[in-house]
Amino acid sequence: MPPQKAQKIDLNGDYPCPCRRKGHLVPITLTEAFGCNRCQQIFVVDESGYSLEQLSTHYPYKQAWRWTGHQWNRSSPGLQAHYLPLALGMLLVPLVIWLPLALYSPGPNIILWAMVAVMLAMLPALMVWLAYRR
Repeated sequence: MPPQKAQKIDLNGDYPCPCRRKGHLVPITLTEAFGCNRCQQIFVVDESGYSLEQLSTHYPYKQAWRWTGHQWNRSSPGLQAHYLPLALGMLLVPLVIWLPLALYSPGPNIILWAMVAVMLAMLPALMVWLAYRR
């Protein structure tokens, strides 16, 4: 299904909270901002009027959403959309390099190579788990 086109945000409109906490956005008087009645977050409408940005954030990157008429969609997915391909690349590159080295190494070094490969395979798995746990 193609993404829906973003609609201009009406400062007097009734919108659900984009944080998905079942709250509603309440316009803040004399500003171009909204406050959530449930999570107490403040959201500012950008200059174009098509995007809502979270003002008080605990995250290092600002979050922004676009209104489609029925729901909020993130303006940019950020780095989280690239974690899975990056993790798979980090897993496959060491395996392609170390698998031939482990197979052709003489003696008991194969146990050492296997332990290094397992440790390096756990690193991308940990990274993906940290990225998708929220």
